[in-house]
Amino acid sequence: MLKLCGFAASNYYNKVKLALLEKNVPFEEVLAWIGQTDLAATPAGKVPYIITESGPLCESEAIVDYVEAAYPQTPLLPLDPYQAAKVREIVVFMELYLELTARELYPEAFFGGKVSDGVKDRQHKLLTRYVPAFAKLAKFSPYIAGDTFTLADCAAAAHLPLVSSCTKIIYGTDLLADLPVKDYLKTLSARESVQKVNADRKANLELMASRSK
Repeated sequence: MLKLCGFAASNYYNKVKLALLEKNVPFEEVLAWIGQTDLAATPAGKVPYIITESGPLCESEAIVDYVEAAYPQTPLLPLDPYQAAKVREIVVFMELYLELTARELYPEAFFGGKVSDGVKDRQHKLLTRYVPAFAKLAKFSPYIAGDTFTLADCAAAAHLPLVSSCTKIIYGTDLLADLPVKDYLKTLSARESVQKVNADRKANLELMASRSK
């Protein structure tokens, strides 16, 4: 059985987990905190990574592409090559320009650390440029790439809540507030898979907090 390794507080882990749940792929979760990962499977020590019968695989985008190809039931990409690329385009844009930009703020927003005013100013300028650009790609009709749940929704369900909450904490304003993100996430929250991912994430965050005491 496929093994998903990492921890449920990680948004990239949850992106993969949600894809597996949506596709009804049998898998086992293996708890692996940062610093406790198998470096033969994930050379940079990052999560998530998976163990397949063919060997290990790391990096969430490579993993979900593998899962989509290896388990064609309940496809999460359109059959049309262009439309499939448009789904991937949204994922890449969301991760490179929104999540990774906002990630510089996470130490202060979520982990009790401190981010310099210079970093805050720089990330604010970037995000105020990237969010309107993202709005031109995202459909929210009702799903992020159109009328069908796709891999882009697996990523959005994991990343957008963090971008929203972190920018609200740091800047006093949710920089995604002008997009229909709240209604979109409410739509996603009706899905059993999303409910499970969110519940497991909450439990894992509590476990993480208890470990740091």
